[in-house]
Amino acid sequence: MARRALKLTSWTSVALAASGFYLYNNKYLDPNDFGAVRVGRAVATTAVISYDYLTSLRSVPYGSEEYLQLRSQVHLRSARRLCELCCANRGTFIKVGQHLGALDYLLPQEYTSTLKVLHSQAPQSSMQEVRQVIREDLGKEIHDLFVSFDDTPLGAASLAQVHKAVLRDGRTVAVKVQHPKVQAQSSKDILLMEVLVLAVKQLFPEFEFMWLVDEAKKNLPLELDFLNEGRNAEKVAQMLKHFDFLKVPQIYWELSTKRVLLMEFVDGGQVNDRDYMEKNKIDVNEISRNLGKMYSEMIFINGFVHCDPHPGNVLVRKRPDTGKAEVVLLDHGLYQVLTEEFRLDYCHLWQSLIWTDMKKVKKYSQRLGAGDLYPLFACMLTARSWNSVNRGISQAPVTATEDSEIRNNAANYLPQISQLLNHVPRQMLLIFKTNDLLRGIEAALGTRASSSSFLNMSRCCIRALAEHKKKNACSSFRRTQISFSEAFSLWQIDLHELILRMKGLRLASWVLALLCWLLPAPR
Repeated sequence: MARRALKLTSWTSVALAASGFYLYNNKYLDPNDFGAVRVGRAVATTAVISYDYLTSLRSVPYGSEEYLQLRSQVHLRSARRLCELCCANRGTFIKVGQHLGALDYLLPQEYTSTLKVLHSQAPQSSMQEVRQVIREDLGKEIHDLFVSFDDTPLGAASLAQVHKAVLRDGRTVAVKVQHPKVQAQSSKDILLMEVLVLAVKQLFPEFEFMWLVDEAKKNLPLELDFLNEGRNAEKVAQMLKHFDFLKVPQIYWELSTKRVLLMEFVDGGQVNDRDYMEKNKIDVNEISRNLGKMYSEMIFINGFVHCDPHPGNVLVRKRPDTGKAEVVLLDHGLYQVLTEEFRLDYCHLWQSLIWTDMKKVKKYSQRLGAGDLYPLFACMLTARSWNSVNRGISQAPVTATEDSEIRNNAANYLPQISQLLNHVPRQMLLIFKTNDLLRGIEAALGTRASSSSFLNMSRCCIRALAEHKKKNACSSFRRTQISFSEAFSLWQIDLHELILRMKGLRLASWVLALLCWLLPAPR
């Protein structure tokens, strides 16, 4: 019996060793793709992070200077472990990590700054895998479809990568190809995340992150359907066609499937690249204003919102024909459709915040699910301190001190923030992410919280609310009244903007006169 057991053990060891050697040497098989490896890695990382939080902060007085320093160190260690897990498990894990990295003013800075690298560290599929997906979906080889096809992708993301190519008819196109294994792994990965989040909640009841899993469950299947992305692109292009500064690449449907998307190739610099704009004589303030107009229209007027405006998805360029500055909007897989009730409440809330009507700030924050945490909700929405919200967010720009305070409070109020995110309408979650990404762009351009951005938002809110009232008006006279009221409100905003510009010009002339007096021209 002992000899038989020894023989069985020996043969099992040889089989395992041979399998391991085969997998190691087979370039088409990756151990990271096996379920047991992915599950084991995720469970181990979650356990190590949980143990670190449970033991490292146990013996230190809560709220002390030592506690805050130690907590920051634990946050940083945990964020790095989480980032390593996302990079190793790829696909859905990177997508969720990118989502967390975008929540600048809602999560501790240690997490957001660490996870931001996932936007530039997404894994690439091999050309073998790219050819396989194109062959399976389009039924032809790459050389049969394209005159040229760049092996090196223009960019790689969590779910797909994009290659530049030239069609047989001479058109230059961007070819978006889905990573071949992400479709099969996504549902299992989300189930695994759900189990782990529930386990963490048992250890830390005050932290509620089920909202993150719910969002992944709802949005990932849509993002993995490139035909849905193409439809979104065409819808937003039609919706915002009156903006001559906006470019949405044309979709080529004849060569598009659920896993392959062909679109017009459009070049440009990333929207946060000031050097590119200065080199190409593109006005930074104009780009920031246009971005604000575009998103205000999407959110307040149409309720159809592009929810992934990180710099890689928003390009700027000079139009080849006119030389005018243009915003190029890419990656249309993730959109949030707002219900009319939510959109109108959100309009009312922003109007209240801009014009400092604190009673209505409380009323509409609570209508959007904030409850007694409405002051925190207002701060999360505006990324401003409660003092600034009370004074008026359009009265003064964000200072470095206030920005630092907001970021520190994200760590101090993390249990309350996670509770709030779990209770607000699901539509609000992607709006938070979108707001934070847009704020990051404005911060990089140095245009954050400018008066013009608030005035543009207010214009869209007035138009949206007036349109709703006109739709429900029971007489032509009442509709005319509403139209006059809308026109008067918009005129007031135009007048206010003119006064602000005149003040700016007057201040500039005073400064110039002072400089001329202090520094007389040489004789």
